[in-house]
Amino acid sequence: MKMVPGRRARMLAATTATVGLVLVAGCSSDDDGGKKTTANGVELVKGGQLTTCTHLPYPPFQSEIDGKVQGFDVALIDLVAEDLGVKQVVLDQPFENFKTGGSLNAGQCDLAAAGMTITDERKKNVDFSDPYFEATQAVLADKKSGITSFADLKGKKVGAQAQTTGEEYAKSKGLDPVSFESSDALLNGLRTGQVQAVVIDYPVVQGWLKDKANADAFEVADNINTGEEYGFTVKKGNTALADAINKALADAKSDGTYKKLYEKWIGPYDESASASPSAAS
Repeated sequence: MKMVPGRRARMLAATTATVGLVLVAGCSSDDDGGKKTTANGVELVKGGQLTTCTHLPYPPFQSEIDGKVQGFDVALIDLVAEDLGVKQVVLDQPFENFKTGGSLNAGQCDLAAAGMTITDERKKNVDFSDPYFEATQAVLADKKSGITSFADLKGKKVGAQAQTTGEEYAKSKGLDPVSFESSDALLNGLRTGQVQAVVIDYPVVQGWLKDKANADAFEVADNINTGEEYGFTVKKGNTALADAINKALADAKSDGTYKKLYEKWIGPYDESASASPSAAS
């Protein structure tokens, strides 16, 4: 895709914003003494920053690397923050807190970015941005397990990350997966033999297999196209911020920034593997 003039400066600014991220442990809120602050017409929970709730780690979408929170989601929201003239600050907390809209409603964060699948159930509690990523589920299995497909998981020790579509999908197919709090814990469960296989988003598996030790021990036994798409979430009714996110996504798609970030964090870019932000979800 053709890069428009001035985009290099935008990319550099986004990188700087990522470097300046602050990882905050806890869930305190601050409404600036009850005074609302705005940036380009978007109301923010704290002045001068776009506060993003997430659950770490979930590479390649968000994880702490060299003391900084980085990843595909982080880089995309950096673009939104840049458009608003503020910096992004990341708040790490349990997935359940923002999946249900609780963190957004309590004024702890402006949006949530956590590789979150758009579902009708979640739409009851939050508003989603346009979809920005299409994801398949993968079965990653120990090479010695004899597992070569999803069907082979029956009767095996299977793991999944709690509160994710991978866990929901496994349960919907009659499995009783061992639940792990984070993707790191899930991988450790596979490494230590607590489970023989895991069901999780394929991009996460791609990241794991970049490590030679993982690639030597485990293999992708199956890919499952569940038709899921990821979206960023805002408090219900916060159309100004949702519109700002959608604009940043559309701009990044049209001028090649999205492709560059995709290739940096996910892998080879394929139009069919990336949602096109065309209609609000």
